[in-house]
Amino acid sequence: MKKLMTFAVLLTFFVSSAFQVNPKHDVHAENDIVDLAVQTDILSTLVAAVQAGDLVDVLKGDGPFTVFAPTNEAFAKLPAGTVETLLKPENKAQLVAVLTYHVVPGKVYSKDLKDGMKAKTAQGAELSISLKDGKAKVNNATVAVADIEASNGVIHVIDTVILPPM
Repeated sequence: MKKLMTFAVLLTFFVSSAFQVNPKHDVHAENDIVDLAVQTDILSTLVAAVQAGDLVDVLKGDGPFTVFAPTNEAFAKLPAGTVETLLKPENKAQLVAVLTYHVVPGKVYSKDLKDGMKAKTAQGAELSISLKDGKAKVNNATVAVADIEASNGVIHVIDTVILPPM
C-alpha cells in the first residue's frame, strides 16, 4: 500500500507542471533517498544501478544529498545495451561515475535553482542548470518532479540520464 501511495504521489506530480514544487515535501521525510527510490516503480532501473555500483550505503547515509533521479524511461533512451554494459562488474567504475554525476552534496531545492547556475557533483564535474518557460533543466535533462523530500536529502526526478564529461 505504501508503495502504491508513493507511486500515486509521483504520478500526480508528473501530470502536473513539469517544475512544480512538491507541496507535500514532508510526506516522505521519514524515508531516506534509497527507500523512496525502492518504493517507486518508475525508478527501478536507477535502484538496480545503485545496487550494482555498491552505492546503497552511501545514499542511505546522513547526507544531505540532492539526487537528480532518472526514470526507467530515461535509461531506456540510452543506446541499446548501454545499461546492461554499465551493470557488468567489470564496468563498476564507469557506472559509479555516471551515478555520482547525478548527486550533488547538500540540499538543493527548486527555489534555489538559478538560470546559468553550476553545481559540483559527487563525481567531481559540474552540472549546468537552466530555467526556461517554467521548466528546469539539468544539462540536457528536464526536471519532471521537483523537491521530493527524503530524510537525508531531496530528489528531483529527471527525464534523461545525464552523462559526465569523459
